[in-house]
Amino acid sequence: MTQSPQESTPRVDLSGLLGALQSLLLAGPRLEEFLTKVATLACEVTDPPASCGITVRQDGEPITIASSDDRASVVDEKQYGFGEGPCIHTLDTGHIIEVKDQAADTTWPKYNAAAAELGVCCSLSLPLRVGDEVLGALNFYVFDHPNAFDGDQRARAETFAAQASTALALTVRHTEQADLTSQLEQALVSRTYIDQAVGIVMGQQRCDADQAFDILRRHSQNNNRRLRNVATDLITRVSGKPAVPPRPFER
Repeated sequence: MTQSPQESTPRVDLSGLLGALQSLLLAGPRLEEFLTKVATLACEVTDPPASCGITVRQDGEPITIASSDDRASVVDEKQYGFGEGPCIHTLDTGHIIEVKDQAADTTWPKYNAAAAELGVCCSLSLPLRVGDEVLGALNFYVFDHPNAFDGDQRARAETFAAQASTALALTVRHTEQADLTSQLEQALVSRTYIDQAVGIVMGQQRCDADQAFDILRRHSQNNNRRLRNVATDLITRVSGKPAVPPRPFER
């Protein structure tokens, strides 16, 4: 007797997948790498396994930034081409969208026909939230039979998506913090060079710091050059050596 989806045993324990998700978070990967690994883990959440893709918006247009396999990407792309489908609806509204039987669904006529032709039997699209913002949609596509998300399969997918959203929020925050740190490092380097150049001008012109800085600033504006570059050129010309950067910003 063939087991139904509700009766079959999940291939991988959900707690193990959530643990892998947390380990991925601790590894601190780049955002795109993180999402790719999330999609790879997601395909093991349900039984039968699903093809998974993650849809985000880039310059206002939906794109698949990560997928577990090519089939998920192809189904996603059909939706982008038609401008309709479950993943776009989830991305726009933040609602969970389940298509129980793709062959019988009439919600998105153009997409439904294309999805059926591609062999999609059912799908589940879940929002990935960062705070109040829907940053992406996690899409599960099953090609074996309809109603694959009955029983506890949908609950498993929703639990995984919720944990992925939390991890995504932390990853985005880490990425933003890394960008901020990089900006602070650059600001520290520029300030050091400018301060050194101000000291040189003070010695040459017998003026105070404010007057020296104003001299550098006017030279920068008159020659349409960044103040930092004006400062490093002056340091190099006077010392005969390239400007030495300060110690790295302490993270």
